[in-house]
Amino acid sequence: MSEPVRGSLERERRQAYWLVAPAVVVLAGVALYPILAAVWLSLHRFILVFGERRFVGLGNYAYLLSDARFWAALGNTAYFTAVAVTVELLLAVPLALLLQRSFPGRGLLRASVLVPWAIPTVVSARLWAWMFNPDYGLINRLLLGRDINWLGAPGYALHAAILVDVWKTTPFVALLVLAGLQGIPEDLYKAARVDGATPWRIFRSITLPLLKPALLLAVLFRSLDAFRVFDAIYVLTEGGPANTTETLSIYAYKTLMRSGDFGYGSTLSVATFLCVVVLAAVWLRLLGREERAR
Repeated sequence: MSEPVRGSLERERRQAYWLVAPAVVVLAGVALYPILAAVWLSLHRFILVFGERRFVGLGNYAYLLSDARFWAALGNTAYFTAVAVTVELLLAVPLALLLQRSFPGRGLLRASVLVPWAIPTVVSARLWAWMFNPDYGLINRLLLGRDINWLGAPGYALHAAILVDVWKTTPFVALLVLAGLQGIPEDLYKAARVDGATPWRIFRSITLPLLKPALLLAVLFRSLDAFRVFDAIYVLTEGGPANTTETLSIYAYKTLMRSGDFGYGSTLSVATFLCVVVLAAVWLRLLGREERAR
C-alpha cells in the first residue's frame, strides 16, 4: 500500500473516531456513570434517614449472601423468567407459523396480535388487576363465580403476574420468530414436499433447525427483559402477598426508596446487574456457537 493511500486511511480513521466520540461520551454519562456510582454506593453503609454514611467495603455483599429475603427474591425472579419465557416461546412459534400463511385478513390479524405489546406495561397491568379483582373481576365471573383471590393468595399471585407478562410479550416473541421464518428459503420446502415429507417432518427437519438462531435471539431478549421485571408486578401486587412475588428489582426498590438504605439497595442493584450480565453471556455464547456451526 502506497504512503498517500495509507495516510488517507489514517485520516479517515481519525475522523471516524471524532465522529463517534460524542455518542461515546453520552453513553458513558447515561450508562457507565450510574453503574460506577451504584458500585461505589454498594461499598458504603448509607442510610439517608439517619444521615449515616461510612465505608464498609464488601460488608454489604457479605450480608447479601446470608440474606434469606435476597435468595427468595432471586428464586422468584428466576422462576418468573423461566416460566414466562418458556410459555411465550411455546405460544409464539405456532402463532408465527399462522401469521406466515397467506389467507384473507392476514394483515388485520398481524396488526391485532401486536396490540397487547403496544399497550404500556403499567396500563395493561392495571387492566389485569381489575380483571383479577376477587369481588367484581372478569376472571372469577368467567369461572362461574368462583371466589379466588388471584393477587392476594401466595399460590396464585406470581402465576397471575406470569400470565400478564405472557399476554403482553408473546406478540413480540412471535414477531422475532416470524422474521426468522421469512429468512428460510422456500425452495427447501418445495423440495421436501416433492420428496413426500409430511408437514411434521418438514417442521422438525427444516423449520426448527433453521429457526434455532431466531429462537435463541428471542430467548436472549426476553430473558434479559423478564429478569429485570418491575413495573407489571409492582402494579399488580407490589411484591406481595408475603413477598411471594417480590423480585430482585422490587426488593432493591423497596430498600432504596422506602427504607432509605442506599448502600444495601445499591448492593442489590449491582447483584441484579451481575445476574443479567451472566445471563446475557450464557445466551450470547450459545448464539455465537450456533452461528459458527451454520
